[in-house]
Amino acid sequence: MNIPHIIDAHSHLWWLQDTSWNGQRIRTLSGNGSRSEFLGEERQMLPPFMIDGHNTAEVFLSNMDYAQVGAAVVVQEFIDGLQNDYLLEVQRRFPARFFCYGMANYLQDGFYDQALRLLAEDGFPGLAIPAHRLLGRSLASAEMMRTFRFMEASGKYLSITLADGARQVAELREVIQECPGLRIAIGHFGMAEPPAGPPWHNEDWRQQIKLARHSNVMIESGGITWLYNSEFYPFPSAVRAIREAASLVGWEKLMWGSDYPRTITAITYRMSYDFLLHSRELRADDLSRFLGSNARRFYGFGELPELPYIKNMSE
Repeated sequence: MNIPHIIDAHSHLWWLQDTSWNGQRIRTLSGNGSRSEFLGEERQMLPPFMIDGHNTAEVFLSNMDYAQVGAAVVVQEFIDGLQNDYLLEVQRRFPARFFCYGMANYLQDGFYDQALRLLAEDGFPGLAIPAHRLLGRSLASAEMMRTFRFMEASGKYLSITLADGARQVAELREVIQECPGLRIAIGHFGMAEPPAGPPWHNEDWRQQIKLARHSNVMIESGGITWLYNSEFYPFPSAVRAIREAASLVGWEKLMWGSDYPRTITAITYRMSYDFLLHSRELRADDLSRFLGSNARRFYGFGELPELPYIKNMSE
């Protein structure tokens, strides 16, 4: 199946991982830069061939070219530390291939000034908010709303990941109603895997997905292969979850995302989408929208490179 232009709507880059979460360290380990100290244990944070600890745009571009992915959206997460300086450099060097979100420290009151600098002075096209790590801090607080109103007025984007289920749905719905022109991408496919049973039986998950019935809201599937890692390739339940989401909001509201590089410690980058190409449950025109044209329309990507398939030495 030929998809004209594939776009990854959820990925991560960082120069160096050195931060903490809830008082526990997260940092690249010396001697093996693909592994990290992560909340009290050692984790394979990067694929084992990435040995210097740097999760760079150049390595990602090599993976993208190999997998025929024309462009990628880069979001941020607290567990990687603030990467604004590095992502500004990435955006400057590769403007046609990357759309990079900035991130403020929303854990501290007074973050509005930092958010304003990132958007107005540094020129980030939007802000990423890992809201699932902000439980107890309202998304509809006065400072958050002030930030969202500025973003809406200045044509910026919001990438946001909510906690699983419906715990933050009402708060985000309030934001959507207050800022109907703010373009919002909800990440991690609404945290699709419930504690038990398939997500289409989970009404709380459905409530999160149905936020995309608002004209300014999209859903992206970043990390869906992580959410269904216990099932593993070819992730049949993930395919069914995608179909269920499409039945709720329409194929035009869904975007593919890989969650690179975390997911490719278990699978290759290409495998993070080609399981969809091999499914008999999905139509070609729906896949074309999900894998590329929806993200291209939403994010306004321009001319993308032609990336022909290059045969492997094993073929």
